[in-house]
Amino acid sequence: MNYHLQSPWNKYLKPPWPGRQPKPRLSGLTMVIDKGVDLDTTEQWLSLNADHVDFVKLGFGTAPLYPTKQLLKKITLIKSFGVDIYPGGTLLEVAVYQGQIEPFLDLVQDLGFTYVEVSSGTIEIAPELRREIITTAHTLGLGVLTEVGKKDNHAPFDPEVIARQIDDDLATGAYQVIVEARESGRSIGIYDATGNIRRDVLQAIIDNVAHPENIMWEAPQVSQQQKLLATLGPNVNLGNIQPGDVLALEATRIGMRSDTFRLGIEEVNSHV
Repeated sequence: MNYHLQSPWNKYLKPPWPGRQPKPRLSGLTMVIDKGVDLDTTEQWLSLNADHVDFVKLGFGTAPLYPTKQLLKKITLIKSFGVDIYPGGTLLEVAVYQGQIEPFLDLVQDLGFTYVEVSSGTIEIAPELRREIITTAHTLGLGVLTEVGKKDNHAPFDPEVIARQIDDDLATGAYQVIVEARESGRSIGIYDATGNIRRDVLQAIIDNVAHPENIMWEAPQVSQQQKLLATLGPNVNLGNIQPGDVLALEATRIGMRSDTFRLGIEEVNSHV
């Protein structure tokens, strides 16, 4: 299936940077962070952006703070647009800390979330328990995303250790493994204190995992999104995207921004 611009544009223009996958897709996934958008705004936003969004994360531990009726409506609304939805991983960590793993997973499933995130950004979770949580979530019919890396920017981030965790999570059944960057995208994960990509760290992770196509890179800053696209191509998986940045990101993915337009020209010319 080819990626088409919306009519009537597709009669005259083609994406200058070829290779972008349309929905439903296995790569080029976009995960949006939602910190508490109201229902009316969510519906209007999805009517504009749903074709370009694969996951919505109710971030910052906000899901339990919604009035239950509003939360149920929001989950149903987002799914009705063909977008998966899950609560942020810190809620799972709270459940682990409080000994409520199975009740938490049951509740996530009962509320209608389609995925759960398994992370250890704040607390330590033993490898055996992490695998058990992934497996248990699957038995409930939940998809599983995992996350690697700590939220503390002083915590060590060894790319070879991270790569081993990614491989283990994928082997256990995670659909995608998210590399932590928080909302700031600074001094954490693959980013330095100014938000620039530490290319040696990025490359070390990619070189040491079996399936780099199943990594989702949190990239909250537009400049980070552009650099990851330029480095890894239009179908890199990107997360922690702000709702208002989705269309600009999609335009970048298909070569409708200057930087990736040039990449598209170079790629086409290389095949001539």
